[in-house]
Amino acid sequence: MNIHQNRLLIVGAGVIGSVYALRFAQYGLDVTMLARGHRLDVLKKDGLRYNDNGKIKQISIKTIEKLENDDIYDYIFVPVRYDQAESALTLIKNNQSRTIVTLTNTVGYDDWLEIVGDRLLPGFPGAGGDIKEDVLYAQFGSEKHQGTIFGEINGRITERVRELAHIFKSVDLHYEIQQDILAFHISHTAIAITNKHFYTHDGMVDLETARSADILIKIAADIKQNIHLLEQNGIPVIPPETKRMAELSDNDIISGYRQMLSNDFIIDVKLGNHAIRQKAEIMLLDEMFHKKMSIQR
Repeated sequence: MNIHQNRLLIVGAGVIGSVYALRFAQYGLDVTMLARGHRLDVLKKDGLRYNDNGKIKQISIKTIEKLENDDIYDYIFVPVRYDQAESALTLIKNNQSRTIVTLTNTVGYDDWLEIVGDRLLPGFPGAGGDIKEDVLYAQFGSEKHQGTIFGEINGRITERVRELAHIFKSVDLHYEIQQDILAFHISHTAIAITNKHFYTHDGMVDLETARSADILIKIAADIKQNIHLLEQNGIPVIPPETKRMAELSDNDIISGYRQMLSNDFIIDVKLGNHAIRQKAEIMLLDEMFHKKMSIQR
C-alpha cells in the first residue's frame, strides 16, 4: 500500500524552526530546512546539534539554500519574527506549495495575504529557547504550557487544518486548533509587548532588576491596560487565562512574574540572547498594537 508522506519545509534555522525540524526528523518525517550563511554551513557540516538533558547530540537534516518555484511541499512553515515575516513570505511567494503556516506574533494578516493569498494558515509556536555556540537549547510546550496553535482565518476546520493536526499528533506535539486565530494573536501580543520593560538601551536588564518592583509594576499596569483596550474594541481575549490576568491584583501579577523568573529556562527565554534579538520585533509589535487599538475605537 503506497501511503503519502507529507513533505515539510521550514523557512529559517533559528530557535523555533530548529526545534520543529528536530522533532519532525526524530519521528522520521520528510523535513527540509531553508537556511543561509553560517547556520546553513553548520547544519551541512555537523547536522542539527541539540541539548538533550545535558548531553549534546546531533541529527542529520536536509537543507536547501534557495526554494525553487516548482519544489512543492505539503506544508511550508515560516517560524520567523514578526519584523521578518513579510520578507520571508516574499522570498517564497512564487513557490507553488499550497499551504504556508506562519508561526509568529502578529496583530493582523492583511499584508501577508497580499503576498501569499489564501495559502496562508496562521499559527503560533509552542516552543522556546536559544541557540548557543551552534547548539539548540529549546523545548516544546504542553497542555499545561501552551502547545502549537493554528487555525483558518475564517474559523473553518478545513482538510488542511485536520491534516496539520494529524502531523502534530504523529510527532507527539500538543496543539490547539483555534477558531478565532486573529483574536488569539492580538491577545498574545497584548501580553508579549509588556516585555519591552526588560530592555535597556543596548541590551537587557539583569535578573535582579527584572524581578524588581519598579519593572514589574510597569508590566502589571500595561497588562491590565492592554487587556482593557482589547475589551473596549470588542476583541475576544483568548485564552481565558489571559483574560483573567486583568482581574488579578498587581501583587499577584508581580508574584507570578517573579515565580517565572526563578526558572532557568524562562530566564533564558525572557532575558537571554534570543530575547535581545527579539527587541526589534517587540518594539514594532508594541507600535502596531496601539495603532490598531486606536483605529478600531
